[in-house]
Amino acid sequence: MALNYVWIAFFVIAFIVALFKLIFLGDVQIFSNVMNGMFDSAKTGAEISLGLVGMMTFWLGIMKIGEKAGMISLFAKGVNPFFSKLFPGIPKNHPANGSIIMNFSANMLGLDNAATPVGLKAMKELQELNTDKETATNAQIMFLVLNTAGITLIPTSVIALRMANGAANPADIFIPALIGTFISFISGMLAVAAFQKINLFKLPVLVFLGSFIGLMALLYVSLSGLDPERIQEITGLIGGLLILSIIILFVVYGASKKINVYDAFIDGAKEGFQTAVMIIPFLIAILVAISVFRTTGCMDYVVGGIASAVAFFGLDTRFVPALPVGLMKTLSGGGARGLMVDVMTTYGADSFQGRLASIIQGSSETTFYVLAVYFGSVGIKNTRHALICGLIADLVGLIAAILLAYIFFG
Repeated sequence: MALNYVWIAFFVIAFIVALFKLIFLGDVQIFSNVMNGMFDSAKTGAEISLGLVGMMTFWLGIMKIGEKAGMISLFAKGVNPFFSKLFPGIPKNHPANGSIIMNFSANMLGLDNAATPVGLKAMKELQELNTDKETATNAQIMFLVLNTAGITLIPTSVIALRMANGAANPADIFIPALIGTFISFISGMLAVAAFQKINLFKLPVLVFLGSFIGLMALLYVSLSGLDPERIQEITGLIGGLLILSIIILFVVYGASKKINVYDAFIDGAKEGFQTAVMIIPFLIAILVAISVFRTTGCMDYVVGGIASAVAFFGLDTRFVPALPVGLMKTLSGGGARGLMVDVMTTYGADSFQGRLASIIQGSSETTFYVLAVYFGSVGIKNTRHALICGLIADLVGLIAAILLAYIFFG
């Protein structure tokens, strides 16, 4: 229901603002601009969904092989001690556990194209356990919020954009972005746990958190001092090796189990195509609403109000120009990327604002996009506390990014 009210608010508020601009400011182009933006966003939503068809078809075909061969069950057994505490509603050794860990693994490596199909597969498996098909379960909400606040070990796309915009050391935002995404992940997990009354002070959860902190330290020691090109090269190697190894493992293991690997792939591929097509209306709905809100200038008013409030209390306002990146990232990843580039172009890639925009982009996720796509893929209409928990993770992550920028870059 929360997403329903937000969607309505985007349109109503934007219409009132546009009407004000027309009547009192004489902006006769405002409604034309809004309509053009809506149509462009609707087209973009369809293109994104259709662009997913190939990847969805392929990945869900591979996942079907792993499922029939029993590999997904093996993944589930390995992660069960940790995930059983976060997802008490998922039966032990259920295939969803394996799909969830594969989704998180792909997200951590920045492999968005691989993460989305596996994540949608996990959501579909969780939906099979759902007794009320239009209302999100606790497990689905926890998965979605952790996905929106998902940990990204190395923000390769951000580093590449910083390099393209002339940063002296494009990878200098690596450590603060990594810390920021970890804080966002933890805050999302705590928010959902509070709503669902889950006790996180258990050994498997504490071991996971301790292990990740150790992994961050290991990455810092291993990659510090390397040039940006070398970091991207290593990241690409790890990601490519991991994904191809999983594919080969599933195919070979499936063959060893005497299953018809090709037929299994075709069965899964059909599901992938259907899922990609089902996403289209949900994605278009949220992208059009975001476009209306952005085109009428509502986003600019929100940022301007924040700047005025910060200045009123005599605080440093250097971070304000980068705020649109954080606000937009919640709504649209592509839009936030464009705003980040705009900040770097205006202030410089190595400016405080440019670095902060990069940290925000590298340590946050597109909550509304993920909610629309993942819940839309299984027909969920009542999202319960998923949106509020996702926004809590986004807000904490944004505040953390700002503080980290001041700590690392003054």
